[in-house]
Amino acid sequence: MRVLFTTTPGTGHFHPLVPTARALQRAGHEVAFAAAEPFRSQVEASGFPVFPAGVSFESLAQELKSHVQAPPRMEVPEGLDRVLELFVDRLARPMARALVPLCRRWRPDLLISESAEFAGPVVAERLGLPHATIQVGGVGFSDDGGTGLFARRLDGLRAEHGLPADPELRALYRYLHLSFMPAAYFGGSLPPNTQYLRLEVFDQSGEERLPDWMASLGDRPVIYATLGTVFNKLTHHLRTIIEALRDEPMDLIVTVGRDMDPARLGPQPSNVYVERYIPQSLVLPRCELAILHGGYNSVMSALHVGLPVLIVPLAADQPVNAQSCERLGVGRRVNPDTLTPELLRQQVREMMRDGAYRERARRFQAETQALPGMAEGVAMLERLSRERRPSQRSLSMSEKEKALAGPVARG
Repeated sequence: MRVLFTTTPGTGHFHPLVPTARALQRAGHEVAFAAAEPFRSQVEASGFPVFPAGVSFESLAQELKSHVQAPPRMEVPEGLDRVLELFVDRLARPMARALVPLCRRWRPDLLISESAEFAGPVVAERLGLPHATIQVGGVGFSDDGGTGLFARRLDGLRAEHGLPADPELRALYRYLHLSFMPAAYFGGSLPPNTQYLRLEVFDQSGEERLPDWMASLGDRPVIYATLGTVFNKLTHHLRTIIEALRDEPMDLIVTVGRDMDPARLGPQPSNVYVERYIPQSLVLPRCELAILHGGYNSVMSALHVGLPVLIVPLAADQPVNAQSCERLGVGRRVNPDTLTPELLRQQVREMMRDGAYRERARRFQAETQALPGMAEGVAMLERLSRERRPSQRSLSMSEKEKALAGPVARG
């Protein structure tokens, strides 16, 4: 089987695809990625051939700058429309133009796209190819407002490829949608043919390892803080976190991103460690609490190891992820507009004293570990390529109750 993955050219979009792509390779299938040329080196470093397609975030510097300086919030129509304009009009449109001749030339048997890359499903439908999607964010477009805005944006792209309007977004997820978080996290908002699988975290796209000083940490609680790989430019929030916790009886680890010099945050006391990048899969098992911006991958990584989260949601789906964690009882959120060192310090102290957050996070971890593994996902994809039929799955009554009520939080 020949499989083509399509991805938005960002680490947070590419990393969730890697475990599936590698599993397909191990099963003997030929795997390649379509991604913007400047993103080629990162994909190739993870072991995959790349076909240049679409545009990079670097070429959309002004749009991305505006998203960082005035972060759009997807829970309001104006913010969602800004996000969709970027991902549908500016990114998916040129990607789709490149994918059509690429698919005709390379002739994949199956297209797999991350859920924020919309060109793959459109081109697959145009060419009559089966396609699957992989969830990479906390948002499911099941509410009327989100679905309507999304469908109107996407219908413009569909029309360019001779496809009819899809007001209910049925074509986008027609065949198979994979989620590596349980249904309870999304409150029942993902497509009905979603298959829920056990998470395998990938976050080492280079030679990153734990810093040597990690071995010298003592018995004090360890707190990890990050704003991810895009909103790390908002250094005033990082400074607030450090000011809140630098004098507390704990060790604080702050990562600022590969593209930022830790020295920008100034000298720190001996219990504060500022690094560019540490794989979360390595550092989080050593921690008691994670302070996050609410990016989907960071939240997944924390819950994967049963770690409670304190979220300062800045943009995109981050407020939705914060709401999910609150509903499940595994985290709290702090409004970034009202964030102060005093408020953050109080929130951290309360969460550290309240062991129920850690207990619920561990129960959620157990729920994720009970899901089917990657071998099942590979079998589903092989069956889709072979039979070219949608994989329909209805949640059981108990699963529906979990998704809607979140019993983890009631424990």
